[in-house]
Amino acid sequence: MEGGKGPVCVTGGTGFIASWLIMRLLQSGYAVRTTVRPDPERKDIRYLTNLPGAAEKLQIFYAELEKPDSFNEAIQGCTGVFHVAHPIELAYKESEEVVTKRSIEASIGILKACVASKTVKRVVYTSSIITVLFSGNGKEMVDESAWTDVDFYRSLNLMRTSYVAAKINTERAALEFAKENGMDLVTLVPSLVLGPFICPKLPSSVCMGLALILGNKSQYFIKSNMVHVDDVARAYIFLFECPNAKGRYICSSDEASLTEMSEFLSARYPHLQIPTPDSLKDVKGYETCSISSKKLLDCGFTYQYSLGDMFDGAIQSCKEKGFL
Repeated sequence: MEGGKGPVCVTGGTGFIASWLIMRLLQSGYAVRTTVRPDPERKDIRYLTNLPGAAEKLQIFYAELEKPDSFNEAIQGCTGVFHVAHPIELAYKESEEVVTKRSIEASIGILKACVASKTVKRVVYTSSIITVLFSGNGKEMVDESAWTDVDFYRSLNLMRTSYVAAKINTERAALEFAKENGMDLVTLVPSLVLGPFICPKLPSSVCMGLALILGNKSQYFIKSNMVHVDDVARAYIFLFECPNAKGRYICSSDEASLTEMSEFLSARYPHLQIPTPDSLKDVKGYETCSISSKKLLDCGFTYQYSLGDMFDGAIQSCKEKGFL
């Protein structure tokens, strides 16, 4: 895209991906606005305000997804919006309908603010690989044209069905809204995001990725698709700046089976107690689809990080923050 470096808005700035994206945007010379939830306890967000360049180029706005109009001030005057925030689920106790309705209303409200601003040139919306993974028989390679079959996913009796339904229906609603309103909207579809983190909490995706290290048996997956957080941040910026970007873009650099992960981690971190392949042979699960990043790569994007980089960074951050 043509023009100067911002200002741009990143929603949900305190999260794992959003905070890393803010850091990268600042490093790239952008003026950045970000939204955080109003917190009566005023949680410490110095990990954002102390970022290099933040004093000069980062503005913090308070906004809540339950009140989409609260994003208007942050978005007004911006050239682009990176919509990363997703509504918080209440301990997975809410129905699919309630979670989906809240998610759609929040995202469409933010997109309406983008239209009303008359300054936003492009929105990069955050989807999830869960919107694609359960779209086939688990044996085929799928691309951005695929969508998870929610009824099929529900039949598997897996966790977080409401999250899956919300992500799928919200992305579809966002794409339809953009089409109807002539909005330039691009969707980033990242797989499991791993790597170092600057936020104080252990990101859920890092926790899932380190399941074999942390001993979280409920999060052992037959196959995992993964990508480094910095590659994801770079993909956001790349898609925002790429003149011809259009539609959905899968962002995933590595795939490994549970056995392959066991062998890789045992060899790379011999001092850690990693379950052996033999001990994992009885782990059951649905074989998800393999996914292709060809569309993103064909645009000129390149991944810069290996599987080893992902785990080295994640483990180092966990040690520094006391999670390991």
